[in-house]
Amino acid sequence: MPSPTTPPAPRRDIWPRSLAARTSLLLIGGLGVIQAVGLLIHAFDRLDLDRRVQAHDAQLHVLSIYRTIAETLPAQREAEVGTLHLPSHFHITLGPGPNPSVESDIVEHPAPFPLSMAPPHHPGPDGGPPGDDGPPGDDGPPEHGGEDGPPPFHPPPPRDRFGPYGRPFGLGDHAIPPGAPNALPRNLLPRNIIVSRSLKGERHSVSFLLPDDPRWLTVEYSFGRAGFLTGPAGFLSSPTLPLAFLIMTLCGGALILWGVRRLIAPVATLAAAAEALGRDVNAPPLPEGGATEVARAAVAFNTMAARIRRFVTDRTLMITAIGHDLRTPITRLKLRSEFIEDDELRQKFLNDLDEMEAMVAATLAFGRDSAQHEAMVPLDLTALLQTIMDEATESRPDLTDLVAFTADPPQIMIRARHISLKRALNNIVGNAIKYGNSAFVTLEHAHAADGAGTALILIDDTGPGLPEEQLELMFEPFVRAETSRNRETGGSGLGLAIARTIVRGHGGDIRLQTRAEGGLRAAITLPI
Repeated sequence: MPSPTTPPAPRRDIWPRSLAARTSLLLIGGLGVIQAVGLLIHAFDRLDLDRRVQAHDAQLHVLSIYRTIAETLPAQREAEVGTLHLPSHFHITLGPGPNPSVESDIVEHPAPFPLSMAPPHHPGPDGGPPGDDGPPGDDGPPEHGGEDGPPPFHPPPPRDRFGPYGRPFGLGDHAIPPGAPNALPRNLLPRNIIVSRSLKGERHSVSFLLPDDPRWLTVEYSFGRAGFLTGPAGFLSSPTLPLAFLIMTLCGGALILWGVRRLIAPVATLAAAAEALGRDVNAPPLPEGGATEVARAAVAFNTMAARIRRFVTDRTLMITAIGHDLRTPITRLKLRSEFIEDDELRQKFLNDLDEMEAMVAATLAFGRDSAQHEAMVPLDLTALLQTIMDEATESRPDLTDLVAFTADPPQIMIRARHISLKRALNNIVGNAIKYGNSAFVTLEHAHAADGAGTALILIDDTGPGLPEEQLELMFEPFVRAETSRNRETGGSGLGLAIARTIVRGHGGDIRLQTRAEGGLRAAITLPI
């Protein structure tokens, strides 16, 4: 027995094939990109805010350190510097000049406050911090300092109070807060300030010239490099950012899936209606509601379906009418042939009329098949094929071993029109027996091009076969191959045409193939 070949499984692509899946994937991907960009901007804003908070805290700490040292007696300031509890990134020195260890790229040294606010340089009676009430009439620093007194204060030349970045001194990410004049008493205001910072802005140094001391207090501090992912304000350091990204993406994805399904639903409805129209030209029309574009498509589809139904009906009526009208003259010719005295001529005449009558009957049957309205019902395809083969071997017991399944068939249930499908399969099996003296049937599950499940029926014979160029012509009405399928075997040339019409009306198809071993193969596919 010939071994059937199973068609290869359809190739799977990574990119989804359905319009709904592609649209959803594209929109969800776009949503993810937008969410990522938005959270990226938010993360950078958090980093900037964290930097500003660090700068403000550092300003307050610098001001607190300066006030603590300025309020301490000059003789005790060295000891006080050593006892201060400082953060790890702060370092202070007390020396004769502003000598920060920062390799400064930018230096600012404007007078931080108007000169009228500078404190009078007079030590108190006990050598402590200067008071507001110095000797009468003495409103400024002495011209020459004493042995233990500070040198005279010479203010720097007037300059713009705006730094190199166009910002007022004290309002940037260094120095002291802008409210320092209000936070410090007048007698504690520094006589000068020098601010240094690295170009990258990670290390800073602020030097204060103490109001009653020739020494400078230098406070150095640094900011840690802010990590975008794992820093104090990084993306991963806060559980709310990834959680917010996940929640927003899931909610947006669910909304996209719902919206895409609603938008693509009319396309699926149109495809289902087109498939139903291919199986039955009398399928119900599409509802002409919904959005404007959907309603226009439904109206156009219903108009097309109505024209197809009218065309099929007109063709069927014409064929049926011609076939019906021909039966009357054929009957009259048979009656008149009885008056022919030559027996041989009369028999030839009657044979021709019988053949014409068979063609008319086939034409009427073809028209009835096109106009039939049989309902679709669940059908056991395996049992139907077994019944057809059993009926075929009842009249040909000698072909019992040549009309059978090639292997134990699976049980396959389909929805079909029982009478019509049985007639189509009867025509195919009958042709295989009549012209090939055998019918080996194979039934198996298969897959259509769109991945849907189908039933595959292979009917092989061992006859002479047909040339490749004539295989498709065999499905044309009234076409017969003269060499391998002669008139002596009977037939009108409508069997395959009727079978293909019925099978295509069920949503399937029939193909003829030439077998390498010889003979023909009829491959029938039916949707499950």
